Amino acid sequence: MKRFDKVKIGVAAMTIVVACSLFANAQAPGISVIASTIPTNGDLNPYGIAVVPTSTGSLVKGNILVSNFNNSSNLQGTGTTIVQISPGGDVSLFAQINAASLPGPCPGGVGLTTALAVLRTGWVIVGSLPTTDGTSATVQAGCLLVLNSSGNVVETFWGSLINGPWDMASLDQGGSVNVFVTNVLNGTQAGGGKIVHGGTVVRLALSVTAKTMPSLLSMTVIGSGFAERTDPAALVIGPTGLGIRGNSQMLYVDDSLNNRIAAIPNPVFRTTSAGTGATVSQGGSLNDPLGLTISPGGDILTANGNNGYMVTTTPDGNQISKQLLDSSGSPPGAGALFGLVPVAGQGLYYVDDATNTLNLFD
Repeated sequence: MKRFDKVKIGVAAMTIVVACSLFANAQAPGISVIASTIPTNGDLNPYGIAVVPTSTGSLVKGNILVSNFNNSSNLQGTGTTIVQISPGGDVSLFAQINAASLPGPCPGGVGLTTALAVLRTGWVIVGSLPTTDGTSATVQAGCLLVLNSSGNVVETFWGSLINGPWDMASLDQGGSVNVFVTNVLNGTQAGGGKIVHGGTVVRLALSVTAKTMPSLLSMTVIGSGFAERTDPAALVIGPTGLGIRGNSQMLYVDDSLNNRIAAIPNPVFRTTSAGTGATVSQGGSLNDPLGLTISPGGDILTANGNNGYMVTTTPDGNQISKQLLDSSGSPPGAGALFGLVPVAGQGLYYVDDATNTLNLFD
């Protein structure tokens, strides 16, 4: 994936802002549409994305799962479907979740977010941040839904630490899994559109086997104090994308309202909150970063919510490139990019909720 290669800059002291001015602003070449993400019930706004690691049940290794946040009326926090898409563009419905028949509590019901993970044992975990009418006035805490490999919900994780699960990363070691979740509803509604500082990152430690559903061992707040607020267009803005760099014991977080990438050290074993973490990079080309993933080379890839660009940042904070992944809408790319994931040898898959498609940048 040569477009993730670093741009060599000869003067070490050159600032990030100057470096970013060298990057071309044209939409990146090599973008192709894989498939529409709209299932037969008409759900819209693809948010979460995850690659299937192992074939089991209805899951096919190498396929991509996509969660939808809106229903067919385009109301936010009301989407109930996960679709499965092959690299060749074949689409099937993996799950359509009925809030009335959940096996456990999920305050407010179902509105599937960017928080999506597929475990090696075949279990799927997805976040729900539900509304009844698509507005922040009716938003509720939601939960994490655990599905089996056939797309059926088997349990829910909910409670005081799960409050508006927005995005997710996982460290899957087979029988032991750590799931990291951002939460964006701690005091957000009470703020009435003003910025509050209640956003959290919560670690869920799970014990998992292929035959028994995940057992929740503990939940720990490892990040806190992130800026968040309600928004009439975006429903809510707060800490979003998460990415863990291999087993490097560093978790990266998109601090969206502050145009910042934060780092939380020792995320697997820490027992206390790291607050808002250490600043890796801020400003420059970062403009409401939403989606976040780690490239095969170890760089941090973030998708901007305000202008449709993906920004590549090194672990030491140098913003080395940006590519325009979405130029639709007014302004171009606004609110279009959430989930993105690289696949070695193929490129970067990402969802575009302005066009309701799964795209490939190679």
